[in-house]
Amino acid sequence: MKELPDGTRRGRNSWRKTEYGTPCPPRGRPHRYVFRLYALDTELDIPPGANKKALLKAMEGHILDQAELVGIYSRG
Repeated sequence: MKELPDGTRRGRNSWRKTEYGTPCPPRGRPHRYVFRLYALDTELDIPPGANKKALLKAMEGHILDQAELVGIYSRG
């Protein structure tokens, strides 16, 4: 696994892992993937492996701006 800069933390994803996984939608209908980027006014003090709920709670009151990218992907 690649080294991360000091202060970087990896959280758990929907697969309950801390590594990025490539899209793998079910066969058939296209699947939506939503990526969110947040600009914060502080560095968060959360432990490595924190889940989404803990992350969102820690970000409360610190979000300066945010962006969202929705990708639609399907496989045959």
